Amino acid sequence: MCRSHPAAPDPTPGHLLQNRLRRAATASPPWAVRAAAAPCARGAGPGQVGPGRRGGGDGSPTRPLDGARLPRRGGARAAERRHRAAERRHRAAPLPMAAAAAAAGRARRGARLSAAALLALPALALLALPALPPGRGGGDEAQPGSSPPLLLPPGLREELRQRRRDLRRLEAAAGGGEAAATGGLGCGDLSRATAVSVLGWGFTKVVARAALASGGTVALKSVHGAGREVRRCVQRYGVPAGCRRLAAYKLLKEVTLLQRLQHPGIVKLHGQCYDNSGDAELRVTAMLELGSPLEMIQLLQTPWEERFKICLSLVKLLFYLAHSPLGSIVLLDFQPRQFVMVDGNLKVTDMDDASTEELSCKEDNDCTLDFPTKSFPLKCSVVGRCEGINEKKNLFNAYRYFFTYLLPHSAPPTLRPLLSDILNATGDLRYGINETLRAFEKVLHLYKSGLYLQKRPLLLKDYISLKGFRMVEGEDYKCWPSYSHLGCLLSIHSAEEAAAICNSQSQCQSFIVTQQRTWTGRPLASFQSSWTDLIPDTNAVVYIKRSASSGERL
Repeated sequence: MCRSHPAAPDPTPGHLLQNRLRRAATASPPWAVRAAAAPCARGAGPGQVGPGRRGGGDGSPTRPLDGARLPRRGGARAAERRHRAAERRHRAAPLPMAAAAAAAGRARRGARLSAAALLALPALALLALPALPPGRGGGDEAQPGSSPPLLLPPGLREELRQRRRDLRRLEAAAGGGEAAATGGLGCGDLSRATAVSVLGWGFTKVVARAALASGGTVALKSVHGAGREVRRCVQRYGVPAGCRRLAAYKLLKEVTLLQRLQHPGIVKLHGQCYDNSGDAELRVTAMLELGSPLEMIQLLQTPWEERFKICLSLVKLLFYLAHSPLGSIVLLDFQPRQFVMVDGNLKVTDMDDASTEELSCKEDNDCTLDFPTKSFPLKCSVVGRCEGINEKKNLFNAYRYFFTYLLPHSAPPTLRPLLSDILNATGDLRYGINETLRAFEKVLHLYKSGLYLQKRPLLLKDYISLKGFRMVEGEDYKCWPSYSHLGCLLSIHSAEEAAAICNSQSQCQSFIVTQQRTWTGRPLASFQSSWTDLIPDTNAVVYIKRSASSGERL
């Protein structure tokens, strides 16, 4: 897809963003194969074809070239000779780094689209790859300044076709891109981004942080050219550009899913930039909501209420995935590392390994759900699908990676039997996601309403209350788990519950009920070993033990 543009200004750090990302994530071998896309005619716009590209004389778009037997003009040997000569010229007279980067930036700007156009275009239209039979030329003579078409081994060509078919099915289920958000970020925003720093990488993608010119920060996802998936592909097929394009399909799949799936537990897609100019390598950059990695060790040190929130958020996400607009979705790579925290909320950030397909079957024996320590026999439905396998796989993974560690520890004693029931029922897959969500909501209701509190003698009568005061902030005795590392700050249902907590702690002489609230709406109380150094605060109430205040003038 090409558009004509006026002369580009000198490249800025933002213009070279995609180059910098590639240099940070890719260590291309010297034998890497690069083949330039056919140039566009001046003035050729989206949906048009310029000279040097296959299409009608009226500028109509071409049919897919995969596997097509086209007229030969020049042949494979001539194309290979031209390609080798071009590489020799490139090695003999390399461009200076700045000039090369500037040339790349100007080439990319020719392919940048508006945010609305990028998000509205079906991904399949952006993935026309001239996958020709091995040993055959591209048909057309190479245009001046371009390299010959990329030759793909049959195995790689078949993998590309399979991923294209999978993406086509997904787009059809998603409404052909009609659900994509408009008005999001595009290539122009990406080109002006600054302060780019790599956050991490995985088998397929590299993730960076960038500051937008309009304000705010985003996470940038692009193909990891030196990642394990691309390296393995290159070892098999020896075509780096084709292998990077193969990996780009996974990123496009993720973009398509994020456009269609809207839920608080799924990271937001702010926009994307597609660049297919300059060579056979497809470059896609997704601009996402920025989060922080999920640290399980840190979560274990947080109050139970916060850990329950994480588990409840996960259950709500799995309920949505089980009943999504695309059907039941399974997260095939279900690991804590696939999640991030955004403003204290859990969100899944990696969707490229999600699947909307349920396992096909002929009989019940085809539907065994296997895990390292357990196996579960499922039923084969009348339509030849393993009934509920996606939902149950997600739920058991939530049990073994999240519920087991986060739910039971330091929970209120009267809620522990209910939490044990949830753990046992999800660990044995006796519950589906609907029953699990109902059980979690029951626990939440008991906790928010205070119905979980045991009946005990009224203890608040043993305290003197002083409204409009609080203690001077400072370090005091600590309790676990606390909302503050400087002292003992706990969530309470009422001042009566706070009095019971204070009575159970030998160091506690007073407590302050503040206006701070947790996500459930419960107030926070700060427990103190003294009651001196009072200062005015109209939003606080200090409760002091009568025994501690005896003989003292208040």
